[in-house]
Amino acid sequence: MTLRLSRQLLDRQIVDRSGLIVGNVADIGFGVDDDGVPYVGTLLVGQVALGRRLGGGLGRLLVAVATRLAPRLPPRTTGIPFHLVREVGSAVRLSCPGDRLPQPALECWLRRHVINRIPGAGRAGR
Repeated sequence: MTLRLSRQLLDRQIVDRSGLIVGNVADIGFGVDDDGVPYVGTLLVGQVALGRRLGGGLGRLLVAVATRLAPRLPPRTTGIPFHLVREVGSAVRLSCPGDRLPQPALECWLRRHVINRIPGAGRAGR
């Protein structure tokens, strides 16, 4: 499969096997095989990954907000292994349910303290 990574992966919605949106692709994590050939290893999600990709003042602000709102956890990126990707199109479709994926700390905090308090937000995902 040939991909133009910046066009076909970055900022796409990630949809689990049952059609629920589980996040957006904020950045891409690469690996290198035994022969030295690079490959896409993970799709990075969450505000920390997006902030690090953007860089500059806006990127530092995103990482700072993520750190401030989830202070008990160190700021880190959350990745979805690329082998779980079933299809790349207008969205990135996964072959597994969303509840088996790692959760970015800030998104968990926002869901618990903000999103779940909005009337009708029960349909907003996990």
